[in-house]
Amino acid sequence: MWQDIRSAWDMRALLRVMVWRELAARHSGTAGGIAWVYAQPLLTVAAYYLVFDVVFAMRLGDAAPAKAVGTYLIVGMVPWQAFCEGIGRGTSSLIDAGHLLQKNALPPVLMVLRTVLASGAVYAPLLVLLALAYTPLHGVALATVALPVVIAAQLLLMVLLAYGLAILAAALRDTVQLVTFGLSVGIFLSPILFPVTLFPEAWRWVLWLNPMTAWVLAYQNILLLGDWPSWQSWLGMAAWLAGAGLLLQPLLRRSRDELVDWL
Repeated sequence: MWQDIRSAWDMRALLRVMVWRELAARHSGTAGGIAWVYAQPLLTVAAYYLVFDVVFAMRLGDAAPAKAVGTYLIVGMVPWQAFCEGIGRGTSSLIDAGHLLQKNALPPVLMVLRTVLASGAVYAPLLVLLALAYTPLHGVALATVALPVVIAAQLLLMVLLAYGLAILAAALRDTVQLVTFGLSVGIFLSPILFPVTLFPEAWRWVLWLNPMTAWVLAYQNILLLGDWPSWQSWLGMAAWLAGAGLLLQPLLRRSRDELVDWL
């Protein structure tokens, strides 16, 4: 893993160019160009607010961190969309770049970083804008300074998971379909669509099997309540980061000499 970190750092100038081209390629040929990369999640946020908070004026119970349904959904949905895009694209990143890796002695980690960092470049600014938009809920809370740390930790998690899944996908193509299915149902095993208090208490431990639960709770505390993330959130984030790193290490060792052949 440290070898990959050094390689990525030594080629950081190339990586910046690759990330920019990745963003541009997602909507190449359109009149709006790269603006569409940011327009799609912004329009999704606007739709949630308009439908749930303005048109239907739906409200959650007293135990929820926010009364307005749309306001609550947006805080969890934006980081979840970032996670899904980063993991979904990252899982197939090595397969998509197979022809390039077969002809050039480039570190495979660059292909994963290119995809995940491109997603991060789209959603990280949106989370900062959310923090500004949600300021009237709690004022300028000191806990807001934890937001960059939570965003950076989520980005690191996406890199670790995407890299491990990309290696598995190179060896077994079924991984891509399994990840797609897992992301489609994962939102229901998280506190994004409903507060944790609405989930049966005896089964709440299931929510922590979703890696994004700790992050979603942290975002909700910071943006909705102006509070510091709970110790459970910090512990969950640390556990998932450590677990993802430990699982990635043997995958890197196993694939070091065979990855190009798998591709």
